[in-house]
Amino acid sequence: MEGFGSRTVGALTGLSLRQIDYWDRTHFIKPSLMGSSGKGTRRLYDFLDLVQFRVAASLRSQGISLQKIRKCTTYLRKQRLNLERPLVSLKFLTDGDSIFVLTSNPKVVMDTLKEGQLVFSLGIGEIMKDLKGKVAKIGMKKTEIVRVGKRRFAVVLHHDVEDGGYWVECPELAGCLSQGDTVEESLEMIRDSIRGHLAVTEKETVRRKTG
Repeated sequence: MEGFGSRTVGALTGLSLRQIDYWDRTHFIKPSLMGSSGKGTRRLYDFLDLVQFRVAASLRSQGISLQKIRKCTTYLRKQRLNLERPLVSLKFLTDGDSIFVLTSNPKVVMDTLKEGQLVFSLGIGEIMKDLKGKVAKIGMKKTEIVRVGKRRFAVVLHHDVEDGGYWVECPELAGCLSQGDTVEESLEMIRDSIRGHLAVTEKETVRRKTG
């Protein structure tokens, strides 16, 4: 997969499109593959961007403000650890107020905000494993059967990881494709495409016979 669009990022991380857009515009988590260059353009994120989103969302769910998370990552980048994406590389602990970081040295715990009690651990490896499973799932093709008139057609659904939603094809009819935001809409759209394809084929058959 070359990249994940904002809608797919939202589906994988549970974040809203508005939140993803805001974090990009405020330079908190920006797309690594393709940034938005104006209205109508799309963002493309890579897998490590997804991990950053999940880590940030998990810290937010523990009551850590975005300002504190940003302060933490800025500190790690510029002061102590030369990491481009610290939310991917480290393990975080928090008590709901402060953020603690575990480094490669198991004896070192860096408190990037202030002293506090350790009560919550955020394992990056577990987040990455969960995301890989979800990414693999959305990348799988799914075959459905649709009925058009008295005929039945096998169609193949593909998740569009860049733009979100689905695109669907009917292998039995060459070039018969469609798309939709949901599975239901995609199947209805491919039915329309099949009807159109059959109508054109029928006209061509009649023309050849009468020509």
